[in-house]
Amino acid sequence: MSLAIKLQMVFDKLFMSDKWNIGYINQSPESLISSQKLNGKINWFREDSVDYAADPFIVHINGNYHIFYEELNFLKGKGEIMVTNGLSFKDKKKVEILTNQSIHLSYPYLFTEKNKFYCIPETSAIKQVVLYQIDTDNLQKFKKVRTLLEGDDFVDSSVIKYNDKYWLFTSVSGKPGALYIYYSDTLLGTFKAHSLNPIVVENHVSRSAGRLFIVDQKLYMPSQNPGKCYGGSIMINEIIHINETEFQYRTVFELLPQPPYSIGLHTINFAKGLLVVDGKRNRFSVFTPIKKIVRKIRSHV
Repeated sequence: MSLAIKLQMVFDKLFMSDKWNIGYINQSPESLISSQKLNGKINWFREDSVDYAADPFIVHINGNYHIFYEELNFLKGKGEIMVTNGLSFKDKKKVEILTNQSIHLSYPYLFTEKNKFYCIPETSAIKQVVLYQIDTDNLQKFKKVRTLLEGDDFVDSSVIKYNDKYWLFTSVSGKPGALYIYYSDTLLGTFKAHSLNPIVVENHVSRSAGRLFIVDQKLYMPSQNPGKCYGGSIMINEIIHINETEFQYRTVFELLPQPPYSIGLHTINFAKGLLVVDGKRNRFSVFTPIKKIVRKIRSHV
């Protein structure tokens, strides 16, 4: 390795950092599956001043689009859940999620059940998967319903009703290539572990990348592909067969990042004709070394 390359690597490590942003296009799940690609250019939000705006989940409530997402400032060290009023960061608000302690929050998995809106934010720091109900008159208000799982560092947990059962797909931090599935007859019932847990899968399948969805009675799971880097691209996987004792899947196609966020793409979700994603680019700042040090310190507090 030449001296110039080594110096460039040192420079990048010191002064370059990831910048995540959110964007959207007009596209349905059906269109995505039939075309196997994004339907044109992504409309990116005007960037916020924060370091990360990622993990977007979109809902359509009372005639308006709202996006719940993770916001992270390196100087704070821990992610927070935010919600927009419309398709921009102009009117964003912090969601208050009460836990026993101040923890990193991310991946606010949203789904509906009997006209009620629910969210399962990632709370791996307290080793729990917790179900909350969203107050549609006050989107900042989350009411705890129950704890679904506990006892491990569960990340990016995703729930869907399919074939008369509720399926919970999740991963455990630090265990790539392993998928964990749980099932229940009701949303408020006990979630039992799949008999194959931990299910051995390819690395690009083991971590969810957005809401599970159904097209033509087929179940699909977006997953993160870390082949090139963290959050490098999204794989769309068809769940061919699933029951309490069996699981089969196949990866159907890959979604690649788009300029100017050409480094990464790791979340995809839908609501009422719109598809939202997040994208990653590199950016330079003389303050990056300080931010990285502060984040490392505060993430362990």
